Amino acid sequence: MRAYVTTRSLKKKTDRWLEKVAPYNRDKLKLQPDKSALLVIDMQEFFLQPRSPGFTCGGLAILPTIKQLITAFRKTGRPVIYTRHVHHPDGLDAGIMAWWWEGMCVEGSPESEVHHDIAPLRHEKVILKHRYSAFYNTDAETVLRCLGIEDLVISGIMTNMCCESTARDAYYRDYRVFFPADSTGSITEEMHLASLLNLAFGFACVTTSEKVIRQLRS
Repeated sequence: MRAYVTTRSLKKKTDRWLEKVAPYNRDKLKLQPDKSALLVIDMQEFFLQPRSPGFTCGGLAILPTIKQLITAFRKTGRPVIYTRHVHHPDGLDAGIMAWWWEGMCVEGSPESEVHHDIAPLRHEKVILKHRYSAFYNTDAETVLRCLGIEDLVISGIMTNMCCESTARDAYYRDYRVFFPADSTGSITEEMHLASLLNLAFGFACVTTSEKVIRQLRS
């Protein structure tokens, strides 16, 4: 399947997505730098290697943009929190996902690690999850509450699966969600745009990484 977006085409595509989302986007939120955190979802080798059963082409396109976000959050002293979607080698935690998906990302395998270009620092929190949402049966909410977070910037893959599920769960918990259209990726443009529309309609501020970084530094 041909990639629907590349690093080179990302800017032009993002402008087009935001134009389509604009009628529904409640883009009135301004990031609170001192109460914000960046969530980097599942940017693992398992999803970024072309030969992997979980390959997500949009993930490669957004890798440099996510790196810029991470750098900006680190420089301003704001938390960067990662998730890794993993399963026990014996499938003890797979459940219904064992037949829904071809291939599982095995905990402890090289493929389960975050891409080396954006690898977490030693002190940065990494959440291991077994379902789409970063909040489901994890300590994500406890960590965010302890850090005093109110604004959550969501990046990573897949837009329409783990990113959207996490954004919805964050909204239910009264977090203000910022969802950069150029910092999440999927496997088709239709899936990516559908999620942007759904989230803009009632769950998140669909924005850009550039705008997030600008507000973070203000």
